[in-house]
Amino acid sequence: MVQTVGITEAILSLHDVQEKFQLSQTTDPQFFTEWFEGLPEITDIEKESLNRLKNRFLYYVADGAITEGTINLIMVSPLLEIVRLFDPPFKVRGEASVKVELEDEDIVLQGRVDALVVQNHFWVVVIEAKRHGFTASLAIPQALAYMMANPHQERPVFGMITNGQHYIFIKLNQQMRQYDVSDEFTLAKRSKNELYEVLQVMKRITDLIAL
Repeated sequence: MVQTVGITEAILSLHDVQEKFQLSQTTDPQFFTEWFEGLPEITDIEKESLNRLKNRFLYYVADGAITEGTINLIMVSPLLEIVRLFDPPFKVRGEASVKVELEDEDIVLQGRVDALVVQNHFWVVVIEAKRHGFTASLAIPQALAYMMANPHQERPVFGMITNGQHYIFIKLNQQMRQYDVSDEFTLAKRSKNELYEVLQVMKRITDLIAL
């Protein structure tokens, strides 16, 4: 009899996701160059919008933790709007329900992603912004599990994890069972706005999934 288990219950660590899906993080530096090579320029108008978003986040987080829903409203949706991911040829699905069958096991992992999914090739996973000691990297295992539900395994799938302050990108090749992650971009730096780099990577990924 097939047993259904929630993703958030079954996947708690990188070890869990690597073991259940036979995944490994590649050591090939050429596997995921999209987050640092060939990045498009951004305009002065876009920079103004990104500066406003950074200031907005700092304004909200001053009151404490920010929920996933609020992060979606004040940060993620505006970023997707700047990249025009809501318009043709793209299509966004929110809170996608996913099911993943584990090989050689009578188990189906099921969950509802607190995410925005673009064309099944770009998964934006939003997590709650905590006041202290929390990093977006803790959500990498569950993000990979969600991304494994991508039905189009012939092409790489990309993901972005954010809690509003920190941003990490993921690339997954389901056929090779390999993945890699970018450096973490953060709004914690006073001297620069790393949303500039975040938008550049989003534009680069957008160009790829539009092909």
